Amino acid sequence: MKKMKCDCGHMNPEGTILCEACGKPIEGNQHIEGNDEKNLLNMRYDGTARRSQTYNKSIVDKIWSFFSSVKVGVWLIFIALVSSAIGSIFPQEIYIPADAPNRAPEFFYEDRYGILGLIYYQLGFHHLYSSWWYMILIGLIGVSLVIASLDRFVPLFKALRHQKAKRHESFLSRQRLYSKSDNVSTEDLKTLKENLKKQRYKVRDENGYILAEKGRFSRWGPYVNHIGLIIILIAAILRSTPFFYTNEYVWVREGEQLVIPGTDGEYYIENQDFILETYDENDERFRDAISLEGADVPSNYQTDVTIYKAEDNPLPGAEAELNQIAEGSIRMNHPVKFDGYSVYQSGYQANEFEKMSFKIHKNDDPEEEALDTFTINLTDPESDYQLENGFRVELRNYYPDYFLQDDGTPASETNYPRNPAFVMFVYPPDSDTPEISFLGIGKNIDASGENQYNVGITDFEMRDASGLTVRKDYSLPFFGLGAAIFMIGVIQGMYWQHRRIWVNPKDGGLLLAAHTNKNWYGVKKDIEKVISGTTIKNVADQQEIND
Repeated sequence: MKKMKCDCGHMNPEGTILCEACGKPIEGNQHIEGNDEKNLLNMRYDGTARRSQTYNKSIVDKIWSFFSSVKVGVWLIFIALVSSAIGSIFPQEIYIPADAPNRAPEFFYEDRYGILGLIYYQLGFHHLYSSWWYMILIGLIGVSLVIASLDRFVPLFKALRHQKAKRHESFLSRQRLYSKSDNVSTEDLKTLKENLKKQRYKVRDENGYILAEKGRFSRWGPYVNHIGLIIILIAAILRSTPFFYTNEYVWVREGEQLVIPGTDGEYYIENQDFILETYDENDERFRDAISLEGADVPSNYQTDVTIYKAEDNPLPGAEAELNQIAEGSIRMNHPVKFDGYSVYQSGYQANEFEKMSFKIHKNDDPEEEALDTFTINLTDPESDYQLENGFRVELRNYYPDYFLQDDGTPASETNYPRNPAFVMFVYPPDSDTPEISFLGIGKNIDASGENQYNVGITDFEMRDASGLTVRKDYSLPFFGLGAAIFMIGVIQGMYWQHRRIWVNPKDGGLLLAAHTNKNWYGVKKDIEKVISGTTIKNVADQQEIND
C-alpha cells in the first residue's frame, strides 16, 4: 500500500485526508471531503483513508466502491419499498381466500381484479416476497450495508483508537469551536483539567497537550443500526426457506386423516369433529345484527383434532406407523401447537356431501322398484361400478361443484363436493351398449331420450369440512433480535454525543478547540463550565462568524 508522509514525519495510508498523528490536512486530498472549498474541516470519519475513495483499479475495487455508496443503498431500499408496496395491492398467492371460486392464481387474479389482476399475476407480484429477484434485491441491500459499514467503521475505529492529544495548529484553528489565549498560568491549566474531569470527560495529558473526550460509543450507533438491519434481512431471506417458514392451507373433513402439508409426510392430522355455534336470534344484544345478516351468525366454529407423528424410516410403500403427539380444539385465534407448528382455524364448509346412493329402475315402472343400487364416495369416486344384478355403471364425468358455463357446457367451480353432478354410462345386463344419463341435485336428464332405465338418488351423507392454516415460523426470533439491536443503535446515536476538546500549549498561552458530532450548544456549555474561574478565552463558533 502506498504511504503518504506528513510534515510531522508520520506515514499515512494513501487517501488520508487529515494526518493520523497531527491532524494536518494532507495536500492534494482535501477535495475528497470538500475541505478545499471550506474554511472549516469536514471531520466526517476523522479524515481517514477509505478504500472506496482510494482504490478504483480492479473489479473488486469497483464493486466495493459501488456498494459502499450511500446513494446506491438508498436506491436499493427505495426499489424494495416500491416493490413491496405494489405487492400489497392485491393479496399474495398464499392469502387467496379459501372460499374463492377458483384458487389457482392464473385464474383468481383475473377473475377477481380484471385486467389489473392479470398484469399483477403475469409480472409475478402474486408471490413477490418469495420470488428470486426480490430475494436478490434483499441480498444486495445486505451487501451494501456490510460494505458501507466496513468501509467507514474500520478506518474510523482505528483513527479514534490511536488519536493523539497533540494536534497541528491548522487542525485546531479550522475546528468549528476555537479560541486562542495568551499568558495562561499553570494554575489555570490545572483548574481546566479538574473541571474537565468533573464534566465526566476522559482526560489524556501528553506532555502538556490535552485531549478530553466523552461519549465516543455514540459514534458506533449507526453501525449498530446496520447490524440490526443485516440480521433482519438475513431473517427475511431465511423466511423463504421451508425449514424456517411454512404456511400451508388444508381442508380436512370430519373423520378424515391427512398428512399435514409442508411437513414432508412427518405429521398427520385427523378431524375428530367440527362444531359450529351461532348467536341466539332471540338475544336482544344480537337481534339487529342477525336481522341485517339475514342468516345465522356464527359465534364460534372449532375443529377437534388429533395430531400424529410418523415413525422414522418406514419401508418404501408401507404405511407409516403413527404415534399421537397432540390433541385439542382449534378455534379462531386459538391454535393447536406442536413441535414448532401452529394450526389455525381459518374457514369451514358446512354440510358438504360425503357419499351419495343411487338406484337403477325401469322408466316405465310407476313404483320405481330398484333393480340395482350403488353408492359413490364423492371424495374419492371410482370410475367403474360392477353391480350385483348385472348392471355396470361407468362414471364418465364428475363435477364436484357443478355449474353451467356461458357456452352451455358443464364445469366445476371447485374440487369440493358442494353441488355434485355426474355423467353416467349405464350398461344393462348382457349389453355392451350404454345408456347415457346426466344426474345432479334436482337434475335427471336422459341424453338420448330413449333410455329404458333411469338412475335416481336415494340417499346421501353429509359432513363438515374445516379449512386449517398450518404455520411454522422460526424466523421471528431473528426479526426480534434485529429490531432490538436496531433500536439500541438508534438510542445510542440519538441520546449521546461524541464530544472532544483539544488543549494545546503555544508560546505561553494555549489553543482550545472542540468538536462534536451533534449538539454544539451542549459542548459550548461544557466549555463555559470548564474554563470558569480561569483566564482562558471562551471558544467562538466559527461557522456563525463565517456565515
